[in-house]
Amino acid sequence: MDVCVESNFVLEIALSQEQYESCEKIVALCESGKAHLVIPAYSLVEPHETMVRYAKNRTKISNDLATEVKQLSRSKPYQEEIDALQAVTGFLIRSQEEEKEKLRTTIEKLLKASEVVPLDSEILLSARKYQLDHDLSPQDSIVYASVLRHFSRSSSEANCFLNRNSKDFDDPDIVDVLNGHGCKMLFSFDDGYRYISSQICS
Repeated sequence: MDVCVESNFVLEIALSQEQYESCEKIVALCESGKAHLVIPAYSLVEPHETMVRYAKNRTKISNDLATEVKQLSRSKPYQEEIDALQAVTGFLIRSQEEEKEKLRTTIEKLLKASEVVPLDSEILLSARKYQLDHDLSPQDSIVYASVLRHFSRSSSEANCFLNRNSKDFDDPDIVDVLNGHGCKMLFSFDDGYRYISSQICS
């Protein structure tokens, strides 16, 4: 079976978010050959943009906090709390570097364990149409076009597309099109792992 994932799957693992254990189990199943992992090329690029936004926000918070700490350090009553505040500033800076490195190693691992759907002019043209037809963002329309490209050429059965973005992709028309390609849409990585495991066992 083919398991399509997108940017949130990559970030879930890289940032060790709530359902990352299920994501790692899915990757392990694919590495063992029990399923086939498929990732749009764009979904390996978009997480970098997300990390840049996080880094900018943390840098601003860190700089603002450092300014306040400097001001507070001039007041005797706050001396004991200064070290704690400085530790927070250091943590914000350190976390950026740690997450950047974890994203790099996650993408390297996924590249070895998956088939990457290349981004080409045909997908970009299709994405524009899907953006208008389904009111998708440019980013989501590229992912959707990539997923459809793969399944239009795949002979695999009992496939799935794992996507945490139910706000935009939980569209009856999109779900019907994917169902027509033998692909089940799932909006939870935990549910995705359970579904994949049940299909493998059956």
